[in-house]
Amino acid sequence: MKKNIHAIAMAAAVLCALPQAQAANANEEATKRHFASLVAPGKEPKLAELTMFFTMMPKGGDLHHHYSGAIYAEQYLEWVDKEGFCVNKANYTIEKNKPAGACVSGQDVMNDNTVLANLLQRWSDKDFYNHSAIQSPPDRQFFDTFAYFGPVSSTNTADGLQRLKQRAIQENLSYIETIFEIAPIAQDVDFDKKALSGGVTDADFAALTAKLDKDPAFQGWIAGYIDNVNKSGAGIDDDQFTLRYQPFALRFLSPSQVYSQILSSFKLASSHPKIVGVNIVGQESVNVSMRDYALHMKMYRYLKTKYPKVQLALHAGELSLGMVEPEGLTFHIKDAIDVAGASRIGHGMDIAHESNPLAIMKKMRDAKIAVEVNLSSNDFILGIKEQAHPVTLFRKYGVPYVLSTDDAGVSRNNLSGEYVLYAARYQPDYAEVKKLSYDSIRYSFLADADKQRLLKALDGKFAKFEAEIAGAQSKAGR
Repeated sequence: MKKNIHAIAMAAAVLCALPQAQAANANEEATKRHFASLVAPGKEPKLAELTMFFTMMPKGGDLHHHYSGAIYAEQYLEWVDKEGFCVNKANYTIEKNKPAGACVSGQDVMNDNTVLANLLQRWSDKDFYNHSAIQSPPDRQFFDTFAYFGPVSSTNTADGLQRLKQRAIQENLSYIETIFEIAPIAQDVDFDKKALSGGVTDADFAALTAKLDKDPAFQGWIAGYIDNVNKSGAGIDDDQFTLRYQPFALRFLSPSQVYSQILSSFKLASSHPKIVGVNIVGQESVNVSMRDYALHMKMYRYLKTKYPKVQLALHAGELSLGMVEPEGLTFHIKDAIDVAGASRIGHGMDIAHESNPLAIMKKMRDAKIAVEVNLSSNDFILGIKEQAHPVTLFRKYGVPYVLSTDDAGVSRNNLSGEYVLYAARYQPDYAEVKKLSYDSIRYSFLADADKQRLLKALDGKFAKFEAEIAGAQSKAGR
């Protein structure tokens, strides 16, 4: 009798679920049709509707996200006042000693439309193309912004992370993997001399590691970084949003400084569950970055053998033809994968110029090494967009990739805007953009349990989103 009752209950549950599944499928099909109408081949993309569509659409994660570059200048101006600094109106730098005359508060800047406009033209990319261009060339403009707001960028990080969380929730983004703060750093002059003479070996890496392991100041800085993550990130994770961190090295510093940062990054990622990967940043085309690129990859290779579980998301190939000598375009992505052991590639823009690009892309496809595609910054910094962008190659040859913001505060954009750019330029179908959202969780460095939690939540969010779109289209008579 009990078995019969159980069987009847199971059958009833199945019958009840059938209409729900059918409704869900119908909603997804309606959403597909609506999206197709927004990016129909041969027609002008419907940008306003695409913007609304992608603002509403659940977007999973943002995997290439610089914390300091994500904060908008207006928030930095708040912190100028909170820290007791001021803004020099003569050069728009932040001053600590409040020199008389030209130095004003952040609030004074906000209240003066002309001063604020001039500041935004230096602290971000705003207005670069629609006025007489007081700025330097695009790549310098982009990278120079960080020096302007640098004096306050590491202050008030709890406030900054909360602001980024609320902004993410507003555009239906549930996860950010942020490149958070510069990793602890030290310098060794003897190591630098040997490195610059080309004589560094794994034994030298081991010796410098042992020296830094015995340095109480260096170990204290690592502990301080962890304390900052704990305090700044307190209360961030909840049912709506999840945040994880990557420490980073600056690739244009001296060899020992870069190694110490990479070492501390590995130690941090091995000791804290919310520090999920390591990275290296900084303009790739400047002399030191190019000169030491191969050395940096060897540093990662050595430390990867010591910390095999640590995952690497390395900026590599953020270069375009003419920016450096042609030879400099031929190996950065390959070495990041084959030498350093990167699990993800940030930018990957020079793939078409690399030696044997088809083999590299096959390896990335087979090994599931995803590229973090940053359409706005690639366009601005490198001048690469439309059909010149290598995302067209990644699509064709099956290389996994995700869309990300890079530095939303500097570019004055958000992740929804990156999806709009992608859809307008490349006319994907709905299944493709939906997969991009899911892939941004699948290719994250989250722990498996967290990854499954967010993927399951994404299922529910898409069901709700598709029901909304289908309902709206039904009422509109489409």
